[in-house]
Amino acid sequence: MNWNFHVLRGLARLTFAQQLILLALVPATAATLAAIAVLTRQHLDNLTELMRANAQTVALQVATAAQAPLVRMDRRILQRTAQSGTYQPHVQQVQIWSDDGEIVANSETVDRARSEGLQVVVPIVSEEGKQNGKVMVEMSLDAVQHARRSVWLNVVLVLAISLVGVGLAGWWAARRISEPIRALGKAVDRLGAGEAASVAIEGTSEVRHLQHGFNQAARALAESHRLLQSRISEATAELARKNQQLEVASQAKTRLLAAASHDLRQPLHALTLFSDGLANGETDPVRLQRIGHIRECVDSLDRLFSELLNLSQLDAGVLQPQWADFPLDQLFDEISRNFRPVAEQQGLRLVARKTDLWVRCDYVMLSRILNNLVSNSLRHTIDGGVLIGARRRGRGVRIDVVDTGVGIAVQHQARVFEEFYQVEGTGRQAPRGQRGMGLGLATVQRLADLLNTRVELTSRPHKGTCVRVLVRSAPAALPALDAAPTVGAIEEEASLEQLRILVIDDERTILEGLTVVLTNWGAEVMAAQTRAEALALADEWDEPPDVVVSDLLLQGGDNGLDVIAALERHPRGIGSGTARLLVTGETKPDRLREVASAGITVLYKPVSPRVLRQAIQAQRAAALLNADA
Repeated sequence: MNWNFHVLRGLARLTFAQQLILLALVPATAATLAAIAVLTRQHLDNLTELMRANAQTVALQVATAAQAPLVRMDRRILQRTAQSGTYQPHVQQVQIWSDDGEIVANSETVDRARSEGLQVVVPIVSEEGKQNGKVMVEMSLDAVQHARRSVWLNVVLVLAISLVGVGLAGWWAARRISEPIRALGKAVDRLGAGEAASVAIEGTSEVRHLQHGFNQAARALAESHRLLQSRISEATAELARKNQQLEVASQAKTRLLAAASHDLRQPLHALTLFSDGLANGETDPVRLQRIGHIRECVDSLDRLFSELLNLSQLDAGVLQPQWADFPLDQLFDEISRNFRPVAEQQGLRLVARKTDLWVRCDYVMLSRILNNLVSNSLRHTIDGGVLIGARRRGRGVRIDVVDTGVGIAVQHQARVFEEFYQVEGTGRQAPRGQRGMGLGLATVQRLADLLNTRVELTSRPHKGTCVRVLVRSAPAALPALDAAPTVGAIEEEASLEQLRILVIDDERTILEGLTVVLTNWGAEVMAAQTRAEALALADEWDEPPDVVVSDLLLQGGDNGLDVIAALERHPRGIGSGTARLLVTGETKPDRLREVASAGITVLYKPVSPRVLRQAIQAQRAAALLNADA
């Protein structure tokens, strides 16, 4: 991190022209080095493969010549045969092995020094096709090493020529751009000092446009200078007054937030423990009632500290939205589990209506917003209860938190989202121990601002309050293929009634098995073994199938991708509303890339019926969404 900081600070000290030249040189250097590295690597690899091919050729020649002598185990002829292989260029050693691994002939070069080499082993096969032995040829890699050393000179030459050319071009462009900008900078300095300033119109069209605009702005600034001077004193006085108010408010908030520090939480924790200890074994009703009052006070203090700490997190800016798509019903269930015992303890009802809507939001932040709203509603509700619901509104979703509480008068509704603001004198009081510090709705407003959404409030005194949160909607996610379904889900998934499925597979047994399984699930199945049969079915059907399930590799070198493409081109073929699914046992990389580029979901054999059923339903749902879009 320090190294990066020093580099950035060093770059900032360069002039604009120097930065432009550097901007031209760095990419050019990187591109040149990358190109040289790739070409050098290819050249050395090709040279190595050439040496390997030469060794293979020599080994084959020696193996052919050694067939008959090896059968007779004529070591003298085999030795001469091995020596003849070492006469070839770059060959360092030739060995002939018998079928049981014995070296029956060995020849090494004596006219040149041995070096690093690569070895190639070729079998010796008789005319009857039986392997009688092997030939090993070791080829010197001196040529590769020499080529690697010679590459460096070429690298230096090419890099130097490239950098010189790019540097000259960058220097010319930098001067042409930086000189007018430098003149503009000097004019801006004069303008900032209160002097009249203008620049000559020259340079490129973009720079001339900038110079013309600067001259116009300078004239307009000079004309308004006198008016601005007359208003500076008034603005300065107003700013000083507001700064003083902000400073007072900031100091008050700082003192208040300091009360939630570790030093205050420690005795609060001890007080909680002591209150539990007092209740242990106590039977006196009066004392138990007093202990209950203590516990209520402790709970209230803990809640107030939590509100303060939540607000301090927002002030510190440590919370940033983590956007995700999730079902709103999941959040409603969580809120219901958290607050239902609190509502029942107060004799209230808490209802969270079921919904199938999905939203795109930060789950934690939206959870805190709704938790604060529900907690606030329960705190100010004596009779009745609280209702949580959601409905679609245009492209968004509106979440409502409705209560039958004390309500808020019109003159207070605009201020209840301010920090520490509490409505007094409503005629009805919240339950004992449930009063807050006026931070719950303030936290809601802060979180809503972070989520770039808004919160709306309507209320009638003694009738209740409704708070609405507007969030973005999201499409419902498809179920995971490998998710373990429940019993109800299995029964629902097992039905594919009125679903028309075309199955393509060149194996008759697989085709029959798929037909039986899909038919048992209620689907109407059409079967084909080849492209011709599939196209023949397309000629006769009244409407295309809902799903096409095809094997990847078919007879005659055909494949499922080509068959699906042919069905798409057919006048009565499949369209965007038809789901496509490939089933294959192929795992070759090129095949996998081919399937991936086609964008079709693939299942690998063996595929269980459950996984197949889930894949069919998932792809069918995705196809319907695409067709609607």
